[in-house]
Amino acid sequence: MTNTTLLRALHDPGDPPCRPLPTPVDDLLLALAAPPRLAAHLRVVHDVAHQLVMWTEQHHPELPFDREAVLFGAATHDIGKVVHAAELSGPGSAHEEAGRELLLAHGVRPELARFAGTHAAWTDPGIQVEDLLVSTADKVWKNKRVPELENLLVARLSAASGQPAWEVFLALDEALERIGDGATHRLAFQSAYPVHG
Repeated sequence: MTNTTLLRALHDPGDPPCRPLPTPVDDLLLALAAPPRLAAHLRVVHDVAHQLVMWTEQHHPELPFDREAVLFGAATHDIGKVVHAAELSGPGSAHEEAGRELLLAHGVRPELARFAGTHAAWTDPGIQVEDLLVSTADKVWKNKRVPELENLLVARLSAASGQPAWEVFLALDEALERIGDGATHRLAFQSAYPVHG
């Protein structure tokens, strides 16, 4: 039997509208009987990642990055909370490795499954700009600003564009402030769905 609350979390347009998740992610969450609140959270972070991707493409067209990987990563970054549901309403990091393993077990390629772990490990060696964009989306959806993370993203954007870091910072700061202004609506959308289906 399909959980109608989960279906609503996945398909309710929201106010203002929130983009739907990619179909394979939607299907996976349904197959896993994911908590409705998790589905709502993944939607809002995916929506913010979409805004960041569009801003990056517009302001830094010279930056090579995998748009679809960022969107998939944002749409699945917390999927390990299917296994560790207590981390939906409390602290914890067990969902990170569990999420990566869950995605791999469902046939997701390692380069996409990685976001389940890297969204919280953005200072690790080998982190790519895609990881930084997913991590930033996972913070700014609720208007949380993390200077260390943003500085890493600014450095990548500045290196790709040749623009001074301060100039890139000002433009990114303005974009994140604008996106962050929608946090109240996103928090309300997420909290409208229960932790348990």
